[in-house]
Amino acid sequence: MKVAKSSHEPIAVVGAGPGGLCMARHLAASGVPFEVIERASDVGGLWDFSRADTPLYESAHFISSKTMSSFTDVPMPGDFPDYPHHAQVLSYLRDFAERFDLRRQILFDTTVERAWPESDGRWTLRFHDGRERSYSALVVANGHNWDPRVPEFEGTFDGEIRHSATYRSTDELKGKRVLVVGAGNSGCDIAVDAAIHARRALLSLRRGYWFIPKHILGKPADVFAHEGPHLPMRLAQPLFQGLLKLLVGDVRKFGLPAPDHRIFETHPIMNTQILHYLGHGDLQARGDVQRLDGSTVHFKDGPSEDVDLILLATGYHHSIPFLPESVFRSGDRTALFANVFHRQHENLFVVGLFENDGGAFPILDRQCQLIAGLVQARRSNRDPARRFATRLAEATPDFTAGVRHLPLDRMSTYVMTEPYTKWLEAARRDLE
Repeated sequence: MKVAKSSHEPIAVVGAGPGGLCMARHLAASGVPFEVIERASDVGGLWDFSRADTPLYESAHFISSKTMSSFTDVPMPGDFPDYPHHAQVLSYLRDFAERFDLRRQILFDTTVERAWPESDGRWTLRFHDGRERSYSALVVANGHNWDPRVPEFEGTFDGEIRHSATYRSTDELKGKRVLVVGAGNSGCDIAVDAAIHARRALLSLRRGYWFIPKHILGKPADVFAHEGPHLPMRLAQPLFQGLLKLLVGDVRKFGLPAPDHRIFETHPIMNTQILHYLGHGDLQARGDVQRLDGSTVHFKDGPSEDVDLILLATGYHHSIPFLPESVFRSGDRTALFANVFHRQHENLFVVGLFENDGGAFPILDRQCQLIAGLVQARRSNRDPARRFATRLAEATPDFTAGVRHLPLDRMSTYVMTEPYTKWLEAARRDLE
């Protein structure tokens, strides 16, 4: 492993979204010099609806509650609803940047075209204008919901077909026969929009899912789960499945396939509006797409449909395009220890490359605290930093909590919140 010779050069943080802002806050608190590089003109990342590259749409809200989604010691405002609108999340992030005086250390309107390690352990970054700058370490916080995964279908389609990352407004749906492909949380949100505004609304899904109400007994679902008894997963899974059967019932009555897995083995759907519109006939469920033929879509398990617009809510690749493939190759998770620490380049860190069963911001906070603590310990040449280096040769700890996740690409970076949080906190304490 190469460690930068100069421990006093600044660290580069790429991205001023939630992860980059959180990283900046903790580096500043640790007294570590840094510089944030952001391609947009303000902070917020994908939560900035004005950006052309955001995957947000007008109706987007948090799928985890404000209570369980704040940074650890910066709660969201009390007048926010349980599930804040994307504009409220952006205001929270911008207030966060103001509170910790982060903007003055951000290079706005600056794109990192390429980053590479030098033989002495430093990192060189080349910007869009050709300038190059050297840093002692690199923190990647460029997000992972921006590089659309687009499936290929047999046949040709005469209508409009595009990824849901381009969807913004219900105006795009009015008067059209709309097919949404993919039943993740975004796909279900957009399908609800289509049920309300489109001439005809269809949802194609490959498998059955568990649908969790956003409120259980008057509380946000994640608050209800957090306040309830903490049981081993072998007990929690059947118990929660039984509760959902009481609250939601058999989803097959809505025309949906039954789940082909136990709850938490893939990401559950936090949306019961979709069941409302399925139950009222404003939305129709269909199986996997078999082939396209002009304006007609043929499905594997049912009647064909004529549609005008196909929106592909089919997820995103986990990409870091400015890194050489020899450092990080899209789809390869083995390069990172615990989703954060590069195994070969000790001064390369990745923030936010995970999905989980709860709010992301608290985990981002703990990732950033750990990175800042490790960098500070290295600069002080303390023993805990040397001991931490031995972890990078070990197998990644088990963050599944005993859940056998389905072998899907989107689950390759999935962590269960409780064991992952405990590991991050314990690793940070070891550095003190």
